[in-house]
Amino acid sequence: MDGGTEEHERLVASVEESTSRSLVPVPVVEPGPEQDEASVDGRRSDVDEWGRSQSMRALARRIYDPIYSKWFRVEWEGLENIPTEGGALLVANHAAAIPSDAPVIMHGIETELGRPVYGLADNFFKRVPVVGTLWSRLGGLPAHPDNAYRLLKEQGQLVLVFPEGSKGPAKPFNERYQLRRFGRGGFVEIAMQAGVPVVPIAVVGAEESMPTLFRLPHLASFIGAPYVPVTANMLALGPLGVATYFPAKFKLRVLEPVTFNVPPDQERYSRSRVMDWSEAIRDRIQNALYDMLRNRRSVWFG
Repeated sequence: MDGGTEEHERLVASVEESTSRSLVPVPVVEPGPEQDEASVDGRRSDVDEWGRSQSMRALARRIYDPIYSKWFRVEWEGLENIPTEGGALLVANHAAAIPSDAPVIMHGIETELGRPVYGLADNFFKRVPVVGTLWSRLGGLPAHPDNAYRLLKEQGQLVLVFPEGSKGPAKPFNERYQLRRFGRGGFVEIAMQAGVPVVPIAVVGAEESMPTLFRLPHLASFIGAPYVPVTANMLALGPLGVATYFPAKFKLRVLEPVTFNVPPDQERYSRSRVMDWSEAIRDRIQNALYDMLRNRRSVWFG
């Protein structure tokens, strides 16, 4: 009888330990052999509450690193402006028919600073079979204010958003590096509520990696997609061009964090103040892009 009771208590303790482990945010580290075995062992999963998998991110970093370092040859400026701890909302310009900027930013910050980055995107990607699951496993989730707030305020994570939305990557090549309107400033309000800084990031190179020549709006409406582009990559590379980027040189400039002198968790914030800050942040990124483009010698070599 006593032996059965002890065995039951050991089982309960094991379950409680496993459950508590699954609820703790997982740091970005390369999994060792023991972690690899654990990730395969049934319910001993490394998938967090958002669907992000540590082992999948580690695999993605190994696969993606040659693209990052050899194909795009990414250079960063101002990485010290990204906090090494606590929540921060990363805000960047958005481009390429299939956006190339999100994986570059997420990979770069994870490898350079050792911090995970959660990327918010249009819910369309979540609904696409296979792609939606992969996006979740790699740290992506639907762009909903509640998701952003919990990650920033409650969990102190880095969250990446693109306020241009689908209007950024959908714009034609002759309008490259001309930022679209930053919506209604929702990202500013979320940062105010969560009490975290906004860190603007200017990205040069994504526009040329997969430039949109024109769009097919009727087809986009039919399949329920934000846009359906025809790209220079498709014309140059045929079927391979659907998912193959040109080797444009990427340069990223992290600007000084923007903080808001307002108390967090207010029910409402001044709409005019939110919009003023949104436009000011947009202007900072736009001016940084113009400066970077003036100093760029070549699309391919920087």
